[in-house]
Amino acid sequence: MKKIRNFCIIAHIDHGKSTLADRMLQNTKTITDREFKDQVLDNMDLERERGITIKSHAIQMEYEYNGEIYTLNLIDTPGHVDFSYEVSRSIASCEGALLIVDAAQGIEAQTISNLYLALEYNLVIIPVLNKMDLPSAMPEEVTEQIVELIGCDEEEVIQASGKTGFGVNDILRAIVERIPPPSGDPGTPLQALIFDSIYNSYRGVIGYFRVFNGRINTGDYVKFMATGKEYHADEIGVLKIKQFPRESISAGDVGYIISGIKDAREVKVGDTITHVDRATDRAVKGFENVKPMVFAGIYPVDSEDFEELRACMEKLQLNDASLTYEPETSVALGFGFRCGFLGMLHMEIIQERLEREFDMTVITTVPNVSYKAYTKNENTVIVNNPSDLPGPNELDYIEEPYIIAQIITKSEYIGPVMSLCLEKRGVVKNQVYLTTDRVELTFEMPLAEIVFDFYDRLKTISRGYASFDYSPAGYKTSNLVKLDILLNGDPVDALSALINRKNAYEFAKKICEKLRGLIPRQQFDIAIQAGIGSKIIARETVKAMRKDVTAKCYGGDITRKRKLLEKQKKGKKRMRQVGNVEVPQSAFMAVLQTDK
Repeated sequence: MKKIRNFCIIAHIDHGKSTLADRMLQNTKTITDREFKDQVLDNMDLERERGITIKSHAIQMEYEYNGEIYTLNLIDTPGHVDFSYEVSRSIASCEGALLIVDAAQGIEAQTISNLYLALEYNLVIIPVLNKMDLPSAMPEEVTEQIVELIGCDEEEVIQASGKTGFGVNDILRAIVERIPPPSGDPGTPLQALIFDSIYNSYRGVIGYFRVFNGRINTGDYVKFMATGKEYHADEIGVLKIKQFPRESISAGDVGYIISGIKDAREVKVGDTITHVDRATDRAVKGFENVKPMVFAGIYPVDSEDFEELRACMEKLQLNDASLTYEPETSVALGFGFRCGFLGMLHMEIIQERLEREFDMTVITTVPNVSYKAYTKNENTVIVNNPSDLPGPNELDYIEEPYIIAQIITKSEYIGPVMSLCLEKRGVVKNQVYLTTDRVELTFEMPLAEIVFDFYDRLKTISRGYASFDYSPAGYKTSNLVKLDILLNGDPVDALSALINRKNAYEFAKKICEKLRGLIPRQQFDIAIQAGIGSKIIARETVKAMRKDVTAKCYGGDITRKRKLLEKQKKGKKRMRQVGNVEVPQSAFMAVLQTDK
């Protein structure tokens, strides 16, 4: 155990941690030049295309230091705030962390929030100044920021460049010298924490775990404490570029377990593995509960694919524990699922992964939150979908969920951040200066207001610096109305939304304009209307395509042309009665970008 080091990498998105991880794998000869490709740990096409890490990856390296071989377990973490749950799981499995900061950009929001998380778990922090090869690098200024943030000495900050490989050996040496070996006793009952899992269609569920105490051997009879299920460990091993089976894995090490589990729900991330005959009396602590921020309906295009979609969601949830879902129905779209996401990027990624990995074409509805509606005969209705709202003759009042939002930003952005929060019906609760130029603002605001574009706008006005966190603060009465979108007089329940009365007209007008541009033209006029109850408050029209029926009339009497046009008009009228308006997927998503 003295020669094991477990560490993770924390950084803001696009600060070069995947490139630095590549260099470390090359320097330790974990990967041959033949196997190497850029962003070797980002094995999802989506990750490579967007240049972001979505899923945390674990890999074992062997490093020779002073004539002895050390085992380094790297657990890579994503940088985008939507995937902060992945980061919390990685941090709980490590003793140290590399804090990577871009020498050209300085410390940014996600760096700070992940750093605080790492400090909560008492991790040893090794600060690394990356991208030193850039002409725009500001090593002195950024080193000063790091020293002020974590209180280390300037000499402790390692200068490196993932692109050129400069400083990578210094980082590897620092990991061995500064990060303590894992503590734990191989002789005590087994206590192993599942920090991730993947699904393999041939071998079932593969769980990734970190052993805190005890030892696990191939063929052991083990129990998963949260589910109470018992299995045989058919295969255990360590994770390098490929999986390497081992006879035994003991305290302090990281590995994988295959036990023929076919049901994705039986492996819960954050669960503890122990032996059946010599069980531990306590589970490992160290996970945050997932906080879904955005709720939306996901429906199959063809309602016959509902069961197939259910299976896909189960497998996706196994790869992404922060996705929550439950079945729901819609008049317009049939059977589907109401899903909880960490944010809008997370929602996009899930939708894209469903299409790419499972070949499922889905329709995503307008994101919203859960409300409580109280009727006049004193019943309470939980409203997850605007179509569940009782009619105006029954409804007494509606309560919506409120949150306490904490925003950490640079002091120069206080004005724009405050005006954004006040525009979103926020109330300022507190303002504290953490350092001379960093301030923490606390607001009380409705959860529904942060669902749409709040996060994107916050990042824009603060140049990516502001970090945002929230905690629930109960329900409060609000003046909300149900806004219905009608196409040719028929309401489309998947487009309806619950909205504050004073914002309703402006929102309705934008939605109708947006839909007019997205709904394809038909052979007849399409009326797009937004209404509250029976009152229409906004309207746009998609004009009919005009087919030139008179093209074959050369010259001759004008009455012949008129007769043809009259015939066409009658046909269009008849067509409008039976014609269907097809709503493209982009129209369902249009509601999210009303300000663009």
